[in-house]
Amino acid sequence: QVQLVESGGGLVQAGGSLRLSCAASGSIFSINSMGWYRQTPGKQRELVAEITSGGSINYSDSVKGRFTISRDNAKSTVYLQMNSLKPEDTAVYYCKMIVRTTAANTRTYQYWGQGTQVTVSS
Repeated sequence: QVQLVESGGGLVQAGGSLRLSCAASGSIFSINSMGWYRQTPGKQRELVAEITSGGSINYSDSVKGRFTISRDNAKSTVYLQMNSLKPEDTAVYYCKMIVRTTAANTRTYQYWGQGTQVTVSS
């Protein structure tokens, strides 16, 4: 099994910054993609940013130029640096990882973190 633990959420004023972290632990051989998603009440979970094992990065249009995703493979951790925060960034943020758990099995599995609340006041 693999567990993802997120940290770094909180309350911040508009224009401020927060840094989210998500660390994976457990049976991990390699991690393919790592990503951040967010969800507000009554809406579907949406992609914020993702980064592949090769370093390719994809951002949603709404956060381009303000958020930066990065990963530390040695620590099995993904980060999301969020700058110039806006009230519309308020949401529960979830990390997701696509994990290969053993060398013998090429199958990958999807894991989600528990979510961390980000609230941006105007």
